[in-house]
Amino acid sequence: MFQKLQPWHLTMKGLFFLNPHPYFIMFLIRKTVFYTLLFCFLILVLCSDAVAQTSTQTAEEPIAELLTERLKSEHFSIGFLLQSRGSASFRDNAFLGGHSYDLGSTRIDFRGTIDRGFTYRVRIYFLSQQQSIDARVGYRFNERTHFIAGAFKPFMSRELDPSPGRIDFVNRARLVGAMMNTLEIGASLLGEAGDFKYRVGMYNGTGTRAITEQNDNRFLYTARLSWHKESGSNTFEIGGNAAINQSRNEIVGNTGLTSEKNRVLYGGYFLYRGDVLFSTTEFMQSRFNAIEFNENRETINGFYTTLGVILDKRNELLARWDHLSFDLRDNASERLILGWNYYPTSLVSFRVNLITEFGGGLPQQYGAAAVFQFMF
Repeated sequence: MFQKLQPWHLTMKGLFFLNPHPYFIMFLIRKTVFYTLLFCFLILVLCSDAVAQTSTQTAEEPIAELLTERLKSEHFSIGFLLQSRGSASFRDNAFLGGHSYDLGSTRIDFRGTIDRGFTYRVRIYFLSQQQSIDARVGYRFNERTHFIAGAFKPFMSRELDPSPGRIDFVNRARLVGAMMNTLEIGASLLGEAGDFKYRVGMYNGTGTRAITEQNDNRFLYTARLSWHKESGSNTFEIGGNAAINQSRNEIVGNTGLTSEKNRVLYGGYFLYRGDVLFSTTEFMQSRFNAIEFNENRETINGFYTTLGVILDKRNELLARWDHLSFDLRDNASERLILGWNYYPTSLVSFRVNLITEFGGGLPQQYGAAAVFQFMF
């Protein structure tokens, strides 16, 4: 009487009545890819006539300007970040992941401001990202005060703030991965008062690795205060961060260590950017009772300083010293990086790094990394 339901008979309606099946998941993936390609095709169709009309104008990048005009507004804005990365270790495969390629931080970003000051933002990550979504809602009390809640980057380090498409080097400084999660679930208040900016947040403190097991009735509290000043073409920023994570058995970044409870983190930074030179320096320290060391106090110290030269609007040369050390592990290492950033257009860029690392009781390592990206 009834036909046996096969996996390929499943529809979106069936999702609400049946448990997901591997065939159904593949079906959804194929539909997602299809509609993404269809969306890109529609963009090309919509843009084709306008591109033909603007091709004779004097605009340096008519297609980039057209895409911005069509797809970015205050109420709805869509962004893309596509990256192709490669790395090579010149000594052995224990450094920089050996010889490999990956797709870096590939994502789609939707955001905007709607009626009565409410805001939204959703970033969907693909491929090599561990997390799958960064989503938040918010409310703007006024132009200088904004409340947000959801899953997003905590304001714990200046190095973590920029988008992966706007960082100075192929990878962030090592202190970020060693001391914090790149995404947390919680709420934060962002504000400005004169030349000062503040960020105050409260999060679950366990990242997004186990969203269904977030609640242990203890939280991560963060605070930042910074001073900003612009003088002509020069920008200065000085700030300090502090945090305490009361969560029990917290996995500390990518160190393989576990905090028994009440892990503290604090530090400060200085940033300068001008027409020719730019520089960032940041120090951070984290202290906690490490379960792996019989709950004795472990201290992680991280420091980096970056100096860059803007040769012209398309080329930058950079150098970085990156320090990371652990007290109980008795392990300290230094990483030196030389970089070249090239921007052939406002949407496409290349970053190439030469890297050496020494200390920590291991032989000196050498390697290279590069990223080729489209960011809109």
